[in-house]
Amino acid sequence: MRRAVAPYLLVAPFFLVFGVFGVFPLLRTAWVSVHRWHLIAGPEGFAGLANFRDLLLDPLFYNAVGNTLSIFLLATIPQLVLALGIAALLARRGAGWQVLVLVPNVVPVVAVALVFGQLLGRDYGMVNFLLGRVGVDPVAWQADTWAAHLGVATMVMWRWTGYTALLYLAAMRAVPRELHEAAELDGAGRWQRFRTVTLPGIRPTLLFTVVASAIGGVQMFTEPQLFDGSGLAGAGGSDRQFQTVAMYLYEVGFGRFDAGYAAAMTWVLFLLCAALTAAAVGLVRRVVRR
Repeated sequence: MRRAVAPYLLVAPFFLVFGVFGVFPLLRTAWVSVHRWHLIAGPEGFAGLANFRDLLLDPLFYNAVGNTLSIFLLATIPQLVLALGIAALLARRGAGWQVLVLVPNVVPVVAVALVFGQLLGRDYGMVNFLLGRVGVDPVAWQADTWAAHLGVATMVMWRWTGYTALLYLAAMRAVPRELHEAAELDGAGRWQRFRTVTLPGIRPTLLFTVVASAIGGVQMFTEPQLFDGSGLAGAGGSDRQFQTVAMYLYEVGFGRFDAGYAAAMTWVLFLLCAALTAAAVGLVRRVVRR
């Protein structure tokens, strides 16, 4: 009896915590999403699928989805490519360099936002100053849509590229050296060994980073919120030019106090995250096989 019960007792704390903080909020959100629900006053009546219908007809939601996908692509693709390159270089360097690339990840995101706010200032920013030295007009980094997307994506890359590179480095060191030696004896060059030995060997880590980046990209909130100089919570600029889905969710839930509509948006956000993750994983698997 003790042997039969002991394993369940050992794993019970995890399932208890997961049930309280994972399953219950998920079911609760589903229940709220089918009601007219004020965040403070509480339920105001059953709505069925009206919240989802209104969401699919909401142009602000589609604007937020477009901004989210744009920033995600601008941040994630260069980040993963740079991380691979940095990991390949770190494999030939000492431990000091590995600590150095992790520094941006441990710096508080508020400090990162302040620094980038100064660098990307329109009138006195360092980036516009350098662009002016080569004859480029000042860029309104927060007012222009694509410039704002690039600015937020740069903040994301700055924070997470080094962390991702260390994950790739650990995976690269786990690839058996015999495979590299065999490929070298067959006449494979450095790039061929990297493409045919290293990349397939670290595919699980590649998939993990892609999934984590997709989830984090769809839920992106902190960087664009701190990048916004208007002071409006969740606005994403004066014309919502870099408002993400998570920011719009925050605006609806804690600005308009419309908990039912916000709950419906969380479920659509979950489906968007799942679809984007599946597409990214399929793309990585196809690229690595080649």
